Amino acid sequence: MKSVEEQLSRYKSVHFNKKNIQTHFIGVPLIIWAVTLLMSLSSFDIHLLGLTIKVTAAKVFFTLAILYYFKLHWRLAIGMLLYIIPNIYIAEKMAQMDNAYVLAIIIFIIGWIIQFIGHYFEKAKPAFVDDLSQFLIGPLFLMAEVYFAIGWEKELLEKIAPLARDKRRELEANKRAVNV
Repeated sequence: MKSVEEQLSRYKSVHFNKKNIQTHFIGVPLIIWAVTLLMSLSSFDIHLLGLTIKVTAAKVFFTLAILYYFKLHWRLAIGMLLYIIPNIYIAEKMAQMDNAYVLAIIIFIIGWIIQFIGHYFEKAKPAFVDDLSQFLIGPLFLMAEVYFAIGWEKELLEKIAPLARDKRRELEANKRAVNV
């Protein structure tokens, strides 16, 4: 498994442009929420020790994602947990609406349009194009950016920034070599 520094630096390597990062702070949460809503449309109950637990694909998926985040970096994982819990709660409430799937699809499409606009400014393809695991790293990257902005995790930032610059230089060199 790649370290959090490797994962975040890979993601950061195609996210230097401020406009791109700003679009991601809109697009990624929209996409996550839309996917959460879609995965909350069907559920089943588990009865355990007198409690009824509503199980959805969203709860299962995000439980696994949070475990992965904890394995990568526990402090960022706490931030992700604080983000994901209300995300799931709101999505489950909205899933009770008629045609909730239509809302989810519309929000999903809008989120991706915003993402691709950001990459137009960046002039670099999205990180997931070459590495599908970057779908999970995008939200963690944004959480890291929040932490960095408030002065937390300076050591992590000092590790990933030079790695990201090196990866970006490599990507640019490869792009130039292909265009020659």
